[in-house]
Amino acid sequence: MAKILIIDDDEQIRQVCRLVFEGMGHEVHAAPTLTRGLAAVKDGDFDVVYLDVDLPDGIGLNAVSSITEGDRAPEVIIFTGASYPNGAELAIQNGAWDYIEKPATEDVMSLPLIRALQYRKEKFSHHAPTVALKRDRIIGQSPVIAKCLDLIAQAANSEANTLITGETGTGKELFARAIHENSPRADGPFVVVDCSILTETLIESVLFGHAKGAFTGAEKKSEGLIRQAHGGTLFLDEVGELPFAMQKAFLRVLQERRFRPVGAKEEESSDFRLVAATNKDLPAMAAEGRFRSDLLFRLHTMHIAIPALRERDEDIRELTLYYTHFFCRKYNVPLKGFSPEFFDFMLEYDWPGNVRELVNTVENIVVRARLDPTLYPKHLPSEIRIRGMGGPGGKKNGQGNGLGLLAGPGDNGSPEVGEAAPGGQEPGEQVELLIPFDDYKRQTEKNYFQAVMTHCHGDIRQACDLSKLGKQSLYRYLRIHGISTR
Repeated sequence: MAKILIIDDDEQIRQVCRLVFEGMGHEVHAAPTLTRGLAAVKDGDFDVVYLDVDLPDGIGLNAVSSITEGDRAPEVIIFTGASYPNGAELAIQNGAWDYIEKPATEDVMSLPLIRALQYRKEKFSHHAPTVALKRDRIIGQSPVIAKCLDLIAQAANSEANTLITGETGTGKELFARAIHENSPRADGPFVVVDCSILTETLIESVLFGHAKGAFTGAEKKSEGLIRQAHGGTLFLDEVGELPFAMQKAFLRVLQERRFRPVGAKEEESSDFRLVAATNKDLPAMAAEGRFRSDLLFRLHTMHIAIPALRERDEDIRELTLYYTHFFCRKYNVPLKGFSPEFFDFMLEYDWPGNVRELVNTVENIVVRARLDPTLYPKHLPSEIRIRGMGGPGGKKNGQGNGLGLLAGPGDNGSPEVGEAAPGGQEPGEQVELLIPFDDYKRQTEKNYFQAVMTHCHGDIRQACDLSKLGKQSLYRYLRIHGISTR
């Protein structure tokens, strides 16, 4: 018997699902809103969630990723009568098991459930032995990093070609090394090929090697990087920069694991495992004819997409602590303490250079604050401090304030006549005092952010434009007050 949750605002749909699934011998629970459904998921141990898209308090598609977090998270089946462009694609990309449109027959409703429960039975009855993953310098405990670590473990236990994608500075080489160090090839070489610095005239010689006398200056035989990776891992960094003319030749190497050095009469072989990385959109390049689609298919057997640092801001504190201590030891200076405001500014910044930028920033701070025992916002670079003050103009220039109150049409931000004052009071209405000022201020702030998210229908970008707050600041206020972004 499985435990099923139905999240749908249509009472008739909930009753139909209950009849069908209880008739199959399962325990069925129901919730009419997204908020109550997510609370039930958090408190219950469900196997499958049937989730509507249009709910009174949110969009079901936006909640799929949060429902499917965790080792024993339920499978999500989208069950909707709304016609959304690319709805099925969005559902699958967010981790849904299936996407069903209403109205549906009993068979259409129940078959995905049968398959999902069969999958869960097989998944949880054949656990591989737990092995500690070597994750040197991959810092963070956020759900998105946890998923990446799971993929590292899967890739390390296979010989499949693996493509790692992510913005510049996200740590693609660290992930590639983690795959190598956790694989049976860990004792073999890890050979890095930076495709962005190889010219078309040299790339064949660098990759394949050359025979003695193959060209002017080739006074002896040279072993190429592909041969050097024999028994280990070949890491193609910035593979999107691989010259188009070389892509066909490299495709054959991947297929046959054989190649001919420049000027040689016989082919050589190399037993290597391939990991590639890029910050480019290879499918788009392939569609434009700038990257071979057959090579992309070969590289893309497994795919690990590393999130940008701004997408995992819960890891910023841990990264900062780790690298501060690392550089304190490196430069032989006392360990540092931190003021709370220091991390507020770190969280406010978008980190366009990702982890690499954060590491360089921390090193710069440690070098400049050698003898200072505690780090304050004043130790941060000016661009981070300016952003922490609310943007180019800073909070004092009207880019936001500590309470985040809406400014009215007047210059002083006071509401016009007839408008509600912050906290819901009409102008002149007596404020319900007899509560501590801090409590009143906190409730007013919560009311404001609830109103903003309702007005913007959960759209973070629109909410940032309305509140004049940076994204990290907005997220921080939402977390403080327990307000859902969905």
